[in-house]
Amino acid sequence: MKPAPPLAMRLHAAMRVALLPLFLLLLALLASGEGQQSGLRSIVDLQAQRSSQSVLLWPAMGEPLKLELINLNPQVNAWFLLIVDGGAGRPASFYHLENASPAQQGLKLDPAQGGRLLIGPLGGPALDARAATRPCQLWPGDALQQARQAKLVYAPLCEGRLFLRNPVRGRRSALEAGSEFLRDYVWSGEQIIGFVKREFYQDVFAERAEPAGQARTDAANATALRLAGPAGAPAPADLSAKFNQTVPMLPAAGLGLSLGSRGLLQAGQWYAAAASDGVFVSLAYPALLQPAKPALALDALEAEALSYLLAFDLSGMELGFALGTEHPRLNWSARASSDWVAGRPGGPDGIADAQPLVRTGMLSPQLQGRVLASFTGGFKREHGAFRHGALAKVNRASHYGFIEQGVVFSRLVPGLATLYVLNDGQMGMKTWQAADNAALLPHIRHARQNGVALLESGPADAAPHVGALVGLWGAGNWSGSANEKQRTLRAGACLLEQGKRRYLVYGYFSTATPAAMAHVFNAYGCRYAMHLDMNALEHTYLALYPRHGERIGVEHLVQGMLVLDKTQGELLLPRFIGSADDRDFFYMLRREVVR
Repeated sequence: MKPAPPLAMRLHAAMRVALLPLFLLLLALLASGEGQQSGLRSIVDLQAQRSSQSVLLWPAMGEPLKLELINLNPQVNAWFLLIVDGGAGRPASFYHLENASPAQQGLKLDPAQGGRLLIGPLGGPALDARAATRPCQLWPGDALQQARQAKLVYAPLCEGRLFLRNPVRGRRSALEAGSEFLRDYVWSGEQIIGFVKREFYQDVFAERAEPAGQARTDAANATALRLAGPAGAPAPADLSAKFNQTVPMLPAAGLGLSLGSRGLLQAGQWYAAAASDGVFVSLAYPALLQPAKPALALDALEAEALSYLLAFDLSGMELGFALGTEHPRLNWSARASSDWVAGRPGGPDGIADAQPLVRTGMLSPQLQGRVLASFTGGFKREHGAFRHGALAKVNRASHYGFIEQGVVFSRLVPGLATLYVLNDGQMGMKTWQAADNAALLPHIRHARQNGVALLESGPADAAPHVGALVGLWGAGNWSGSANEKQRTLRAGACLLEQGKRRYLVYGYFSTATPAAMAHVFNAYGCRYAMHLDMNALEHTYLALYPRHGERIGVEHLVQGMLVLDKTQGELLLPRFIGSADDRDFFYMLRREVVR
């Protein structure tokens, strides 16, 4: 088998070169551009659980100074907005603060001591000057101004107990920059992008296994391999009846694996990721796997195209989510009907951007020591709403919602597939219901919606079923070209529950339709599955960060993903971890031990 990643890297670079003249031509034609329409209100108004405290300071001379400290979600206790209003018509200053230890320390203004910031332990008596361990004097003085000018995405304050989140421009590839230009400024730009994807990118990342005759093992060896999975791994995938005796051996992924079979993987079996405890890797292709019921129609190419799956054992891990510096945006998607947009400036939630909050597109410093993996999130706002079907006619075209650190950036919408993390760290996946806004929303730390379900769960004792809209291009908002050609590189996620163990499974599908994704996730025993993103390596990126003593390595699911990381001299700055990015992402952390 000729490995696909080097080919993918060459084509990725070739496409950037091919698109450059078109990009420059369109740039020359651009005469002017309008900024985003101002929203009707601030994102702060979306935070139903917020609490605030105000202090009025009276200096010896001059106007009184008003300070306001807003805890954007006291249940999460991670993000605060400090507003300094100098009065006399001067504009207020806004500072987005991040609590370095949200589970251990609280913040409060002290009106008796010039509005200094008190930082003290949670869970004890009311926070006051006696309970605060080390009061933090941010004013008078220039601590905030120095932090803002520090050229750090996260500038430390109060001896590192807080961080000031500073605006930064996130990384984006030349391909992504050209695509955004077409969408934002060129009439029929989306059609041009669709043509490029259809003519140049469809199936460019497709990988196939060795011909069946060269990749079989004998029946006895196959049976032995299927019984020899690593400790803690999920059960093997459910293979099709014609492969239950002799099983193809597939080439290993780009990750370091604990292998005993000369770098070959048995289809459907899980293998331990080396130096990444609790992470398991598997390869398969749909034709090998037991089909869902009723069976889904797959074409010949996607039936033989490789899928890579990674399972994260949630017993020792927790999931997080972070928005990119740019995406997903908060404005209206062009897919929303004009009937929804007319007379409603800003976006579906009444705001056009996240100001005065700061989106960093990068993992927070206090989490860096525990990070195990990261992967790209979901669709951009342009594709994150419905043009066709029932969901286009309700809830302002059903724009996909998202929440970070308990802060609602875009409301969660009923009917959409939702990956969420609760305040206690428990992760779940479900189709959001209207009743969840009262029962579940107050307990959510992170959430990301992305279209409709690939697989949905029935009652606890019932088998999962394929999502009702999997086969419907428009109503399911599966993207792809206008003539319903949906086969392309795709990524998805599923929740796998076996006994008392729960796993988050990430799936990379080298070329697939939503039907093929549902087919694979079903054969691996997933209870619920949803789409993430598609079409290019930057949209399906995943990296592991294995530990080698005190050193942290970087391993990519597919070798071609390396081009998405930044370099500074000989130093590699991994995407999302070492450098800010314009796209949203998920990250997996080692679970923190509470003492």
